[in-house]
Amino acid sequence: MSEQLALLVADVFEAAGLLRKMGEGVAAAEGQTQARWQLLSVVSEEPLTVARAARRLGIARQGVQRVANDLVREDLAGFHPNPDHRGSPLLTLTPLGRTTLERITDRASAIHQVLTADIATADIAAARSLLRRLIDEVHRYEEQAADG
Repeated sequence: MSEQLALLVADVFEAAGLLRKMGEGVAAAEGQTQARWQLLSVVSEEPLTVARAARRLGIARQGVQRVANDLVREDLAGFHPNPDHRGSPLLTLTPLGRTTLERITDRASAIHQVLTADIATADIAAARSLLRRLIDEVHRYEEQAADG
């Protein structure tokens, strides 16, 4: 079983790399980067602090801060007061940011339709379910390891 898991991990890394490269092209067509697209997407659901956005994306806060500052400079996002923590403002999308995200998402959706034309929706759902279970197990393992 561990050999199969190692092969799955290798496949996930390969898929992630290919999809990241494709995503860079999609974002670039709208004058953005994959990192900006990811941050626009994560704060489109709800305003978040940079630290919370970084945790959701699984990357360093400093990198997210730099991208957030770029988005604010380009009027794609803005910082607003956080009633729960004065020193950690909330990052929100501006109307231009929402429009930009919608354009990128529309481009990605068109590509996704092509990529999945011969893959059953149930197969994609099953793959997602398995990955979510694996992610949950990794989190559980990390929590147990941290507890000693």
